[in-house]
Amino acid sequence: MSRTDFKPGNMLYPLPVVMVSVQRPGEKANIITLAWAGTVCSSPAMVSISVRPERYSYNIIKETGEFVVNLTTKELTFATDICGVLSGKDVDKFEKAGLTKSESKCVGAPGIAESPVNIECKVVEERPLGSHTMFIAEVVNVSVDEKYMDESGRFHLNDAELITYSHGEYYSLGEKLGSFGYSVRKKSKKQEKIKEQ
Repeated sequence: MSRTDFKPGNMLYPLPVVMVSVQRPGEKANIITLAWAGTVCSSPAMVSISVRPERYSYNIIKETGEFVVNLTTKELTFATDICGVLSGKDVDKFEKAGLTKSESKCVGAPGIAESPVNIECKVVEERPLGSHTMFIAEVVNVSVDEKYMDESGRFHLNDAELITYSHGEYYSLGEKLGSFGYSVRKKSKKQEKIKEQ
């Protein structure tokens, strides 16, 4: 088996691609598309986003200490790209991308109504790391689209057709291959019978 080495770089793909909404009091809301976003801690619930200082949203996040992470879907791919390539200095991205603001409960920035999940965040730590500054934030509220809730109150996020970002391209999620713990879960007699046939 032969391999080729690359210089050290970001090759941890695929990544969630999210639209992060921000707003200064009294100014228009903006959206920045990011793939440098992730889970930091589950208790308390915390996330991180990494933003280049030259991006328009960077100073808004620094000044307000708040943002909303909006998950993206197959239907939102075009809007996601628009919000990644255009600058909020020049255009109103909500208007340009045909997106609707939804009022947040705990932060001043709006969520995106078309997103299945709006994660309201307050910055607790800012870490300049080089090309990007990482904002570590506590999740203060999560708002979800009720169309993905069933009668028992279970949230079916995977029905939303979420998308990912890999090496400059957007992808929809593929087929389900298993669930957490399936490799060690005891198989029922029925499953064993099917396997034998």
